[in-house]
Amino acid sequence: MNYSGIKDNVAIVTGAGEGIGYAVAELLVKAGAKVVLNDVDSEKAKSAAIKINDLHSGGCLPFSGDSGDVSSVNALVDFTLENFGKVNFIVPNAGITLFGNFLDFTPDSFEKVIDLNLKGAFFLAQRAAKEIIKQKERGSMVFMSSQVGIQAYRHLTAYGMSKAALRMMAKNLACVLGKYKITTNTVAPGATLTERTAKEQPDYEGIWSKLNPNQRVGRPEDIAKTVLFLLSSDASHINGQTIPVDGGWTVVGKYPEDLQ
Repeated sequence: MNYSGIKDNVAIVTGAGEGIGYAVAELLVKAGAKVVLNDVDSEKAKSAAIKINDLHSGGCLPFSGDSGDVSSVNALVDFTLENFGKVNFIVPNAGITLFGNFLDFTPDSFEKVIDLNLKGAFFLAQRAAKEIIKQKERGSMVFMSSQVGIQAYRHLTAYGMSKAALRMMAKNLACVLGKYKITTNTVAPGATLTERTAKEQPDYEGIWSKLNPNQRVGRPEDIAKTVLFLLSSDASHINGQTIPVDGGWTVVGKYPEDLQ
């Protein structure tokens, strides 16, 4: 994938110690970008950065911190500027999925979902936009929504709300930031086999391979390849859009219960 406008640019990817975030960070470094890899787990962040640097001859720095906390978000951007001198791309990938019956969902659980999935992304975008505008360079932001930010899913009301809100944020920011040559788009991953999802649901791959029209589960690289394209100059006329990368699940909307 030789997309233009990636090499020598600087990206921040949150929640990138493993899974989709890691795949995004790795592809960016492979394409010649400098990346600050964030994860709330400091050991995961360090080991992920080391692995990427070993595979692709450097260009990745770890930063541990809670990307749902505004002070940590500002520290993340400060760290990026101190080490790389600028920021061009952000991928606010960090998120939390909390299942729960709407009638029993607690304020504490709601705040956890909104803070990490939505507030963190909002204020990272705000701070990064200010820096990109000062730099007078092209910029791009790709938010990480979900298939359940498009189509309802049982017991994921708060999560689905937060992911749908990211889609609307990208649309609004396209109106606000387009004049500064900053694009804002959203990727909506479907069921994706990661370290986390493999633990959460027995036979995750087998179940979702049956539910998806293309008869396979998603892989982190499926999402990462789409993100890389949207960050690139080749996608500079795509703005405010959401691209589902879900194997067609949102077309048919079958649930695990439908297999019983």
